[in-house]
Amino acid sequence: MESLHNSRLRSWLSSSPPVIWGVRQLRELLIGALRQGPIPQHVAFVMDGNRRFARDHHIETVEGHNLGFEALARILEVCYKTGVKVVTIYAFSIENFKRSKHEVDALMAMAKLKLNQLSEHGALLDRYGASIRILGQRELVRPDVLEAVDKAVALTAKNKKAILNVCFPYTSRDEITTAVQKTVDAYSTPIESGRISSKRPFSETHITHHIRKQMLQTVPEDAAETLAASRSASPSSSKELNSSAGGQSSATSTAITSEKGENPSGAPSYLDPETITTETLTNNMLTAGMPPLDLLVRTSGVQRLSDFMLWQCHEKTSIVFLECLWPEFDLWQFLPVLVEWQWQQKKLREQEKTSRSMQIASKRNT
Repeated sequence: MESLHNSRLRSWLSSSPPVIWGVRQLRELLIGALRQGPIPQHVAFVMDGNRRFARDHHIETVEGHNLGFEALARILEVCYKTGVKVVTIYAFSIENFKRSKHEVDALMAMAKLKLNQLSEHGALLDRYGASIRILGQRELVRPDVLEAVDKAVALTAKNKKAILNVCFPYTSRDEITTAVQKTVDAYSTPIESGRISSKRPFSETHITHHIRKQMLQTVPEDAAETLAASRSASPSSSKELNSSAGGQSSATSTAITSEKGENPSGAPSYLDPETITTETLTNNMLTAGMPPLDLLVRTSGVQRLSDFMLWQCHEKTSIVFLECLWPEFDLWQFLPVLVEWQWQQKKLREQEKTSRSMQIASKRNT
């Protein structure tokens, strides 16, 4: 009885206008304090725990997803207020199509509704100047849902201050595979006549041409004496040597001409596959042109990436796993994560500063 009374008292206090006002002011104060330090420019969320939250609270699974959307709206506001430029959310995995048809249809219907709510005039994204981008396999989406997706993208296209990436439907392996296919297509297509493929400094052909050129320019002394003696001894042999040297010079000239990018045979030219780098693949990813991923957060206590942003996670990406379920996620759970990230950034900058100072000192000593 006492527990029920305390619960009702807490509920009444939390819903009273003075308490609501005080909590709102505290949130704004904390967000303002966070803005004084470094802010991650790209944050990703694995919104896990909606179904478990629904089971724990004895509600429908769809209602759990609805509460998850409310949590998303709260955390998007926190991100954009603090200065985050890009937020990427794992909304729907390609693997989720293996779930029951009832749940998949409910998720698709909810996606239509929530995308409309996010993108409508005066809504959250419009207030903070954020545009929606859909990352994933469009051909797997139902036509009616795809229409809502395109409408949301078009309505927010004018917003240029921030980005909301909605991965729907998406897996990282599929993204990487698509990027590799685009790269192969680009390097298998003949390049334009006016465009010269970049030269590899350590390619086999380039090294061979360089050695031949040096051999012709540097003649040993004994070879020079032999050449002079043969010239004085026999005019015919001199003529043969001249023709031989001319042949070598012609071959070298052809090699250098070919090295410069000309194609005397008329065969099509292609981009050099040895010029493919990690940047080449990055430019073909769905997140091309966006800031590197600084922070990835997953709720529900599960410690795995579940095929999400595998390429974008790099040596400086902070990956955080939280015990709370996604519908419970709010500023109070996100605040310690951001403070920890800011502390790590400060520590990294101090280490880089110390490393630069040591390098400068060692150069002076030498």
